Amino acid sequence: MAKATREAYGEALKRLAVDNPDIVVLDADLSGSTKTSEFKKVSPERFFNVGIAEQNLIGTAAGLALAGKIPFASSFAMFAAGRAFEIIRNTVAYPGLNVKIAATHAGLSVGEDGGSHQAIEDISLMRSIPNMTVISPADGREAEQAVLRAAEYVGPVYIRLGRMAVEDVYDDSYVFELGKGVLLRDGKDAAIIATGLMVQEALKAHDMLKEEGIDARVINIHTIKPIDRDIIIKAAKETKAIVTAEEHSVVGGLGSAVLEVLSDQYPVLLKRVGIQDTFGESGKPKDLLKKYGLTAEEIVRQTKEIIKMK
Repeated sequence: MAKATREAYGEALKRLAVDNPDIVVLDADLSGSTKTSEFKKVSPERFFNVGIAEQNLIGTAAGLALAGKIPFASSFAMFAAGRAFEIIRNTVAYPGLNVKIAATHAGLSVGEDGGSHQAIEDISLMRSIPNMTVISPADGREAEQAVLRAAEYVGPVYIRLGRMAVEDVYDDSYVFELGKGVLLRDGKDAAIIATGLMVQEALKAHDMLKEEGIDARVINIHTIKPIDRDIIIKAAKETKAIVTAEEHSVVGGLGSAVLEVLSDQYPVLLKRVGIQDTFGESGKPKDLLKKYGLTAEEIVRQTKEIIKMK
């Protein structure tokens, strides 16, 4: 069943409200959109709306972490990662505080809110910070499990969540492992490494390529940092060609992270499907994804092109 990862976040918070009395939730006056309102329904005394003040949001979360609480701080990704960057760096990550930043409405799929609200640089920003763990779940089940695992993990975590509903990748048997990529389809001709909602497109691309006799591997990298180097290097050695896919700028995102791993240990041909160093614009989410080439068709095109180069 299609579900937005932000909705799964709200459901996970409801579970945490009951299971862990140390969990506190903070929001910057967007609780209806970020779904932190779900936590407030269960535990209003542990919910704090700091108003439209994202730097204070993170600073207050840091203080609560120092007091022994496990704070989840939420706003739109553009504000959580962008406006509050310096506070995240110096007040949370530098001392390694146990703060979870769950940023919703990331990427082009924000849609009509336009380029000013479409965070296409947040993975780049967050993975550049020492001590920061960065997670980009593909579907609702993965998002819910990622939030629950983040609550157990001690240290700063950034969780990237989306506005629009996305198709299921996993069933109820799925188990999320922090820092471990997931092999979704095996293949020998090329490897498609995707994150977030582009995992669904990668799976569609796999099926389209199969019809043309091309055997493509599909890997979900839900943890951008620390990234699963082993699964990437194995894919490079066994396929010799990699295509990355992300709803993020190709500058500093998943593609850049994969390139860093390969350049260090096993260089191979690589192409990046993503936002090509440009701002987004206002429009329907699916129209924007198509316009900016974030589609199964574009993954297929790039995969076929890179196979010819091998």
